[in-house]
Amino acid sequence: MSKKVLIVVTNASQFKDGNPTGLWLEEAAIPYKVFIKNGVDVDIASVSGGSVPIDPNSTQNDEAKEYHDVLEKLQHTKGIKDIVFENYDGIFLPGGHGTVFDFPNNEDLENMLAYYKNNNKVVGAVCHGPSAFIGAKLPDGNYLVDGVKLTAFTDSEEKAMQLDGSVPFLLQTELEKQGARFVKGVDFESHVVADGKFVTGQNPNSSEEVAQKIVNVL
Repeated sequence: MSKKVLIVVTNASQFKDGNPTGLWLEEAAIPYKVFIKNGVDVDIASVSGGSVPIDPNSTQNDEAKEYHDVLEKLQHTKGIKDIVFENYDGIFLPGGHGTVFDFPNNEDLENMLAYYKNNNKVVGAVCHGPSAFIGAKLPDGNYLVDGVKLTAFTDSEEKAMQLDGSVPFLLQTELEKQGARFVKGVDFESHVVADGKFVTGQNPNSSEEVAQKIVNVL
C-alpha cells in the first residue's frame, strides 16, 4: 500500500504594506515531483481552499512553465477544514512569505500537526513553512516544537532579504522561544534537519533534499 502525504500551502497573497507574496512555487512543486516519482500519493490543500497565490519572485526563471502541472493543481485546492487528515502518513508545509500571515496560531493546522506528531507520522516543512509551528501546542499543553531539533528560514536570511521589517516575527527567534533546538546552516544553501519523523529544510534551495529525506523517513 503506497504512502500518502498532504501538502498544505498558504492563501495569503500580500504583506501588510500591500506588496505581493504567497507560496514560493518551487517549495511545493519540487517536493510534489519528488514524492510522485517515489510512488507517494500526494494531495494539495490550502488554509482556506480555492486558488493559491504564487509569490511573483518565485516565477521569474520559467518556473511557471517548468511546474505548470503543479500550478494547475494549485488553482483549485480544498481547504484544510474539508480534509480527512487522519488518512495521510504525513504532512508537508512549503513556505513563501504568505505563510507567516495565515499559518501561525491556526487551530485547524494545530490539530493536524498535533495528530501527526502524537501518532508518529511525518511532519515536514521548508523555509517559512515552519510558521505553522508558531503557537501550535500538543494536547498536554506543551509547544509542538519544544525539544525538537529543526531548521527554518533564518533570521540572518530574512535580514539579508531586507524583509525583517515586513514580517510580523522572525521565524528562527520565535521557534527558539518555543523550545525548538534550532540548527542553522549556511545562508541560502541547502540544509536539512531530521529529528525522528520531524523533517525540516532551511530555505528554497533545500526543497529537493527535504523531500528526499521525507521519502526516506516514510
